[in-house]
Amino acid sequence: MFRGMKVVALEEHYWDAELIERTKDRALSRDGEMRRQLQDFDTVRVEHMDRAGIDYQVLSHAAPSGQYVFGADAPDLLRRVNDRLAEGVARRPDRLGAFAALPTADPQAAAKELERCVTQLGMKGAMIHGPTGEKFIDGQEFWPIFATAEQLDVPIYLHPATPLRSVVDAYYKDYMKAFPTVISAGWGFTVETATTAIRLILSGMFGKYPKTKIVLGHFGESIPFLLWRIDQALSRPGQEGVKFRETFCNNFWLTSSGNFSTPGLLCCAQEMGMDKLMFSVDWPYVANEDGMDWIGTLQMNESDLRKFLGGNAARLLKL
Repeated sequence: MFRGMKVVALEEHYWDAELIERTKDRALSRDGEMRRQLQDFDTVRVEHMDRAGIDYQVLSHAAPSGQYVFGADAPDLLRRVNDRLAEGVARRPDRLGAFAALPTADPQAAAKELERCVTQLGMKGAMIHGPTGEKFIDGQEFWPIFATAEQLDVPIYLHPATPLRSVVDAYYKDYMKAFPTVISAGWGFTVETATTAIRLILSGMFGKYPKTKIVLGHFGESIPFLLWRIDQALSRPGQEGVKFRETFCNNFWLTSSGNFSTPGLLCCAQEMGMDKLMFSVDWPYVANEDGMDWIGTLQMNESDLRKFLGGNAARLLKL
């Protein structure tokens, strides 16, 4: 269908039974079929990939992953989780890669685990799902994670998680019963993750670790659409020291996960350039076929399509 182009999807999820049991109070409930898909490596997952025409998935644990694992045993738990993920990926290395899950409640341990997962297990980076408890990831205590990612030249994927309960109570509770997804993909995920990305830039982390690479899904959580306005507002007198647009365009990559909008793609391409955009699905929460059917409608030159479908991901992740 795409003239031999390799199709890579890199926000594709799975569940680890031990980690889900530990974080079940924060995990979004899933029915039997989706649970089966999330826990599969070898059969259902690859069948869905083959049916849609996806060559390679980079797997990551679904939210809340390691961001709500606390206690002295957190590093050991996440080590077991990553070992099992590596074992599953090793059964199909031609089709599957992985992002590590990190025990961010212990940032030093998280940095060490990232290094282990990349250098010993062959993982492509790590995924972090929202705040760690009540703490956003921009705090300086978490910077060892980004320092390690920069040193290893691997990205950190910032993935949504359910908003803090205080935010849910303030902004969403009036409509949660009638519209339960308003706190997740309907709006809450976007606000939470865009806020995390903006805070990272404002924190000065990129000033200290200027080669850090960050990935955002869902076409940048609306930031590209607002990029001019955010940059202009943060450049007004008295707010020196942060070059928002420059940092966002240099240090961030975006994927199409769960957002198959052609106007959205065009906006991101105009703001970021095609070298920073990558295809993803968000399987199994979104069907592979939905993403691939959308790809078939795009009026894009072959060079840009090749970059978008897999070339940019191959360069970023060293596939």
